[in-house]
Amino acid sequence: MQNEWAIETKTIQCGWEPKNGEPRVLPIYQSTTYKYDSAKEVAMLFDLEAAGHMYSRISNPTCEALENKIAALEGGVGALVTSSGQNASTIAITNICSCGDHFIAAGAIYGGTVSLFTNTLKKMGIEVTLVDASLSIEELKTYFKPNTKALFGETIANPALDILDFEKLSSLAKMMQVPFIVDNTFATPYLCRPFEHGADIVIHSATKYLDGHAISVGGVIVDKGTFDWTNGKFPEFTTPDKSYHGIVYSEKFGALAYIIKARVQWIRDLGSYLSPMNAFLTNVGMETLHVRMDRHCENALKLATFLESHPKVSWVNYPGLPSHKHFGRAQKYLKGASGVLTFGVKGGMAEGEKVMNALKLAAIVVHVADVRTGVLHPASMTHRQLSKEEQALAGVTPDLIRVTVGLENSNDIISDFDQALNTI
Repeated sequence: MQNEWAIETKTIQCGWEPKNGEPRVLPIYQSTTYKYDSAKEVAMLFDLEAAGHMYSRISNPTCEALENKIAALEGGVGALVTSSGQNASTIAITNICSCGDHFIAAGAIYGGTVSLFTNTLKKMGIEVTLVDASLSIEELKTYFKPNTKALFGETIANPALDILDFEKLSSLAKMMQVPFIVDNTFATPYLCRPFEHGADIVIHSATKYLDGHAISVGGVIVDKGTFDWTNGKFPEFTTPDKSYHGIVYSEKFGALAYIIKARVQWIRDLGSYLSPMNAFLTNVGMETLHVRMDRHCENALKLATFLESHPKVSWVNYPGLPSHKHFGRAQKYLKGASGVLTFGVKGGMAEGEKVMNALKLAAIVVHVADVRTGVLHPASMTHRQLSKEEQALAGVTPDLIRVTVGLENSNDIISDFDQALNTI
C-alpha cells in the first residue's frame, strides 16, 4: 500500500511503523547496545546471516526508520544515513573505488565536494577528473579510462545552479558501464527523483532541506538496486570479502549488495554513522518537507523576479526564471526550482559586500537550505580553497552572492533586499 501513496503522504507516514501499543511518533533509541537471547543470535548478526542491530556504530532503530523513509521517498531498495553529507559523498565513492581507481565528476558541484574529490581522495589513491558537463557525449567519453568506476553530478549544482542533463549523463554512464551517482540535496526527492531519470545511486546532505531547520548535520546514500555489479569492472562486489569469512556481496545480497557493503565495511570501520538524536530531528523535519519546499520555491521565484528588475542588480541566476540557461531542463526534471538563487550587484564584489552587510532580515551564514533567509559569498567562503580555474568550472564568479530563500513572508524578504540595495 505504501508504494501507492503520494510523496506528500510518504514524508509523514513512511519509515516508522508502530505495532500495537507502541509510540505513534518515532522514538529516540538512545542506546549503543542491544540485548539478545542467545550467543548464536549475535554470531549470526556478525556473520551477516540475520537481520538486526549489533551495535549503534553500524545501525540503530531510529536511524533505520529514517533510512526506510528516505528510501521510500527516492524509490530505492535501501538507504544508509551518515554523520554528514561530506561523509555520504566519501562513502558513495569509496564503496566503489579503491586505490588506483578513477571516477568522473561534473565540475559544477559544491566546493567542499571538489576539495574532497581532488585532495582527500587523491591521498587515498583515487583519482577524479572534473569535466564540463555541457560537453557532448562523444567529448565526455574521452575522459573515461579503463579504471573509471563512476560518474558523479548534482541535480541542482551548488552554487552554479546548473540543472543536470539526466538524459545525456545517464546514457553516458550506461554506455560506459559505470554507476551514475547524483547528489540530490538542493532538489530533495519532493522536487526531483533521480532514479526516474537514470541515476543509480542518490546522495543527500541531510543537513540541508531534509532537516530544513539548521539543527542537525547528516548525510544519506540511497541505492536504486538495479546496477549490475557483476559486469567485470567491480571485483570488490564479486570476490570474497576476507573480513566476513569470504562473503561475496553480489551473490549473497543481490539488489542490496551496494548499500549493505557500504554499511558493513565502511560504516563499521570508519564509525561515521548518524546519531539517533540527529536521525530523530531529521525525521521530524522531513515530515513537513513537501510543505516547506513548495514555499521555498514560491518565495525564491518572487525574490528572483524582483532582483531581475532591480536597477542595481547586474544579473540573476535562478532555474525558475525563463531567462535561466537551463529553464527548459528545470521544467523537464523538477517539480520546482528549489529555494536557492544567486545574483551580482553592479559595481562588483565591493558593492555586493555592502549589500550583504546592510541586510537586516537575511543573515550572512555558512549554510544553505533552511527556513531562514541567508546569504553567502562563495568565492571568499565555501569555495575559497579552490583555484580560480576550479571556481570558474564550478560557476563561481567574484561577484556572485548566493541567497538561500527562507519561509518568511515574501514581501518582508523582498523589502529587506530592496533596502540593502538602496544603500549603494
